[in-house]
Amino acid sequence: MICLRCGYCCLMYMVIIVDNPELGIIESNLIGKIEPKKCKHLIGSKCGEFKCSIHNKSWYNETPCFEHSQFEKENSNCRIGEKVLKESSLQKKIYEYIEEPN
Repeated sequence: MICLRCGYCCLMYMVIIVDNPELGIIESNLIGKIEPKKCKHLIGSKCGEFKCSIHNKSWYNETPCFEHSQFEKENSNCRIGEKVLKESSLQKKIYEYIEEPN
């Protein structure tokens, strides 16, 4: 699945995330992100241009976020991202969460 960087998953899904990236993946450094709330690692301010600040970490491929997928094939665009990028009402909702404090 190709992420379209819409921000939806990083806002709306409940997931276990790494609290302090410098400590890496250890049990005492994992926290739950309760939905809907902006993930502390999400950076950016525009749908289609969001990024994760921990994608470059060597342990990122061990995280639940790395494992996230849908029914798409590896080379197919994310269905959710396509919908968000087409519908201004969904983008508006994302911007509301982005503007809230972490």
